[in-house]
Amino acid sequence: MIERLDYVSINGPAIASMARAKDNMSSIDGRLTAIIELRVSQINGCAYCVDLRTTQARAAGETQQRLDCMTVWQECQFFDAREKSAFAWAEAVTSIADRGAPKPLFDALSAHFSEKQIVDLTLIIAQMNAWNRLAISFGHTPETRTE
Repeated sequence: MIERLDYVSINGPAIASMARAKDNMSSIDGRLTAIIELRVSQINGCAYCVDLRTTQARAAGETQQRLDCMTVWQECQFFDAREKSAFAWAEAVTSIADRGAPKPLFDALSAHFSEKQIVDLTLIIAQMNAWNRLAISFGHTPETRTE
């Protein structure tokens, strides 16, 4: 449901262009993309995006236990060092006004990802922040599911 403005109907070409941009970020696998997008959406408090990304993460093979513990990923042994470096980077980029993008986080990321993957991961994070801002600004909330 969209409570304020139906931004998709009002400027569908721009929304479609944003969605197509993700096609160029393919160096990050679908499962990692989904959980990074979920974590960004949790930080931003976007109910619509949390609901959507949780569903997508499950479809990509993510376990319910890991999804349940996303907000406390630092405390869980079932997220590996690669995923943890991506989560830390996602949190820094999402909250960039508060603390910037610290070099130690970038260095940790560089130990697990190629330059192309770092660019793609950062684009995924930036784009998810944009989607969150659209959904929150225009009152886009999830529909109740029957499952």
